[in-house]
Parts: sequence; structure tokens; C-alpha cells
Amino acid sequence: MIEIFINGECRALPTIQTISDVVGALNLVPSMILIEHNGNALRRSEWSSTPVTHHDRLEILQVAAGG
Repeated sequence: MIEIFINGECRALPTIQTISDVVGALNLVPSMILIEHNGNALRRSEWSSTPVTHHDRLEILQVAAGG
């Protein structure tokens, strides 16, 4: 179990190793979100190779379309 902060809220997530794992565990649609990891904006191509460790901080922004 890893504790990380998502949008300022502490969350305990099991079997998380990468940003991609977090996206999957939270049932997020990858094409609809932007992620910042410990202050660094990530490209989607970096998610599967970016490790997540205890007390990392993620900011997840939902992209919304509209007019």
C-alpha cells in the first residue's frame, strides 16, 4: 500500500508502481486528464515509466470541452 497525495488529499492505493497504475486505479480516461508529479508536468508517454513512491504529490486536472 502506497500513500500519495492526489490534488492535496492523502490516498492509500494498493499495488501502485507508476503513474499509469494510478490512472488505472482511479478509473480515469487518459485522454481527458493532465498530470503533474511532484511539481513536474508529465507527457502521457512518460506515465508508464514514471515511478510513484510513498508521499509523492500528484495534481490531476480534468480536461473539459465546452463553449
